[in-house]
Amino acid sequence: MTPILAFDIETIPDCRGLRATLGLPAEVPDADVVEIAFQQRRRITGSDFLQPYVQRVVAISCALRDRQGFRAFTLGTLEDAEAALVQRFFDGIAHYTPQLVSWNGSGFDLPVLAQRALIHGLSAPRFWDQGEDDRDFKWNNYLARYHTRHIDLMDVLALYGGRANAPLDEMARLCGFPGKLGMDGSQVWPAWQEGRLPEIRAYCETDATNTYLLYLRFQRLRGQLTAEAYDEEVALVRNTLAASDQPHWAEFLAAWPPQD
Repeated sequence: MTPILAFDIETIPDCRGLRATLGLPAEVPDADVVEIAFQQRRRITGSDFLQPYVQRVVAISCALRDRQGFRAFTLGTLEDAEAALVQRFFDGIAHYTPQLVSWNGSGFDLPVLAQRALIHGLSAPRFWDQGEDDRDFKWNNYLARYHTRHIDLMDVLALYGGRANAPLDEMARLCGFPGKLGMDGSQVWPAWQEGRLPEIRAYCETDATNTYLLYLRFQRLRGQLTAEAYDEEVALVRNTLAASDQPHWAEFLAAWPPQD
């Protein structure tokens, strides 16, 4: 079977990059750098959401389904630098050539990963292949919006019309899945400042798992899974998480009661 890789990233403001782009001296504290950047974005856009290229990746989580089963995990260690995390993500694509699945991955996650990879001077030839190395990639690659090696579920389910985009949390809850637990994207920067990276990584894993569960529902919708096969795949996820001793999976399962 083709491995299925649902993924999600968490980011914080890139203080070094913001100093460079805003022309701020090194002695300005990180918190002040970020507040200056937020204020500038609010004046320009009405929101303090920063551009992808000045978002530093601190977690990349995966929900992977392959011949060995299902597993959810976060790449790297607490000590790994951003470049190592991003390279591991692209190395995974080179190794598995998976079916990539995301929620707003085309609008956020992949642009962040691509731009940060460029900034760090990384290499990701499999991801960027459009038929130069593998002829099949000319007709189905990770880059084209209407190709299927990467399925951005939010974009596809909105029928590629942004006015119908739905939040991951709300769509997951409507489908009977747990949705977001513990924090949301707006709370990642404060959590990082408080040294709570393990919580950020755990939260990212639950987002990736919600995304994978929605992908299973999507495969049922489009006739790629029978009702029985869908139930089996969902049970595999539930049973795998139940076998874990990590507290965030206990919380996830508590918010995900079995459905009749």
